[in-house]
Amino acid sequence: MSYIPGWAVFGQAGIALLFPLLANILYKGLYSLVGSGRAVESPGTKNANPSKGQSASQAGVDPAPAPREFSGDYAADLSYIKSTIGRNSDLHFKEFTMTRVQRQAVLIFVDGMQDDRQLNLQILQYLMNEATAESLSAQGMSGPGLPFSQLSEASDLTLFNQSVLFGHAGLLVEGLPQGLLIEPPASTDRTLGEPVSEALLRGPRLGFSEVLSVNTSILRRQGFNDQLEMISYRAGTRIQRDIVLAYMKDIVNPELLKEVETRISKLDIDFLAESGYIEQLIEDNYLSPFQQVQNTERPDRVINALLEGRIAILLDGTPFALIVPVTFSMLLQSPEDYYERWLPSSLIRMLRFAATFMALMAPALYISFISFHPGLIPTELALSIIETRQNVPFPSVIEVLILEISIEILREAGIRLPKPVGPAMGIVGGLIIGDAAVNAGIVSPFLVIVVAVTAISSFSIPMYSAGLTLRLLRFVGMGFAAFLGMFGTILFFLLICSHLTRLKSFGVPYLTPVSPFRLSDWKDLFFRSPLSLMKRRPVMMKTQNSRRKS
Repeated sequence: MSYIPGWAVFGQAGIALLFPLLANILYKGLYSLVGSGRAVESPGTKNANPSKGQSASQAGVDPAPAPREFSGDYAADLSYIKSTIGRNSDLHFKEFTMTRVQRQAVLIFVDGMQDDRQLNLQILQYLMNEATAESLSAQGMSGPGLPFSQLSEASDLTLFNQSVLFGHAGLLVEGLPQGLLIEPPASTDRTLGEPVSEALLRGPRLGFSEVLSVNTSILRRQGFNDQLEMISYRAGTRIQRDIVLAYMKDIVNPELLKEVETRISKLDIDFLAESGYIEQLIEDNYLSPFQQVQNTERPDRVINALLEGRIAILLDGTPFALIVPVTFSMLLQSPEDYYERWLPSSLIRMLRFAATFMALMAPALYISFISFHPGLIPTELALSIIETRQNVPFPSVIEVLILEISIEILREAGIRLPKPVGPAMGIVGGLIIGDAAVNAGIVSPFLVIVVAVTAISSFSIPMYSAGLTLRLLRFVGMGFAAFLGMFGTILFFLLICSHLTRLKSFGVPYLTPVSPFRLSDWKDLFFRSPLSLMKRRPVMMKTQNSRRKS
């Protein structure tokens, strides 16, 4: 009866069955002890209020307006403009009187997309003091010596609104049947670099900066659209900073928008040094090792997320924007997946999922097979591994820890060192340490291959924060494997899956569309379907407008 397992195996299986129950009790006790992590309403939270107008969720989310002609009534047209795009906190209305013709007028422009000095000292001064009745037209203001490089007439109010949000300065004058669109002769030149934390091969080589008005203008310049709405908040009990919520008002789920506004309004901290503060204060479960808010420097990633019904959070003083809600699959996707053809993009995406599994589980599987279940390894491979481990004095778990910790130290050193030295330090240092460890008999050559594959796999993850999580959990998995062998490795993987299934980001299940199962969203999960087939937005976002195509 040699096929009956020994008592040691039954003991390991019993511990494996009891461990999830104990871990769940410990987790619930710790979570109830320290609270949910989000601040409750207090006097200090009153600093985070909308800095302009009412909140977007209170004002309602209206569908895109149909084209509307100018009425010729200055007050009615101005009221319509304010009702449609006036809630944008980066939009400015400068009302004034044209003294020579005694008419009311308003200059409308977006912060960060115009040269403010040019507007105030030349254009506005000319309109207030020098403009005559004969010059109040596109032809009359385009003469030589006038402070307008390009000027055109808007055919309707919808085009007028879209042009203003795209960067033109809009001029509405009492008595004129149409609005005027002004492009200043010299806008402020800004040198914007590529995203540092997100390498790209194809796509816009443009990243966010530390100036909030520049970042909002970058999003505005993605194209003509009057549904992109931005609401400003101010947070910080001692040092205040501006926060902007950006979303498509005809797409976003109003309940999601209200929830994000509520969490932003409850921020209670003396100073927001970086968007990472917001990320940690508004997430659903701060005890989870997985990030529930995505951070990015890429405007194209943000604008694509907005078109899916998500919300972007921008903070003054940092180039990192936040996107909510987030799912696990988003952490393994890259904007380049949509810029290349669907077949190679799908293959690369599936390779990322496989690399994620190897980065998380490879060391734990090595310990399980070598120390507990060598009989599961093919005979020839097992003999080869045994031969390479004959002179290694340490058990497999110590062997793996030595090499993994060395690699992590080298990786951290490569990040902190100056750019010309850092990458070389990581590569050369890893080669030297690995070769020296094998020659000294501290580790086996096969383990060097396993650790190298693990490290390379972790580099394939597009999001650096997601890679940090896998690096942390890798050591936890090694601990499970060291105590319980393959039982522990499988238990560790099941615990991760169970936690991910329960995790949510702003009410959206973290593993959707896998759990809960939504077949319609699988067209952009493990593989990317052709763009012609991606006609609808993700069902999980519960958007107002579900169709991408008309």
